[in-house]
Amino acid sequence: MAFEMPLFQALRRLQQAGEVHAKRLARFGGLMPMQLMVLQVLASETRMTASVLSSRVSLTAATLSGLLDRLEERGLLQRQRDDRDRRRQWLLISDAGRDLIQQAPSLMPPEFNQRFAALADWERHSLTAALLRAAELCGEMD
Repeated sequence: MAFEMPLFQALRRLQQAGEVHAKRLARFGGLMPMQLMVLQVLASETRMTASVLSSRVSLTAATLSGLLDRLEERGLLQRQRDDRDRRRQWLLISDAGRDLIQQAPSLMPPEFNQRFAALADWERHSLTAALLRAAELCGEMD
């Protein structure tokens, strides 16, 4: 229990910083961080299914579905039925979506990116591994 308070305080600081940056991102094109992340993942692939995307961005299928609907309504992604299996649907980023992410700010706050880049390589790897491990300890989250 000796670690409970400092761990909670650190997690809370990270959460607050994330919320502040999310508000900054929302001012840019009205995108929330998860929407931007989804577009970036789609931009890195030719096409992908919602189930693959769901695992890549750590969202449940239900949460992702609503997010995809909003992005499609804005013309930032397209859904395309598979020619061979009509049950399968492919997700593709639209040209408008590609244009938007090319202009979008980083998912991380600029101050964090600068400080993180200034760390030694081993420290960046260590910090990344520790945060990924902490996320695993939190269990399945949406």
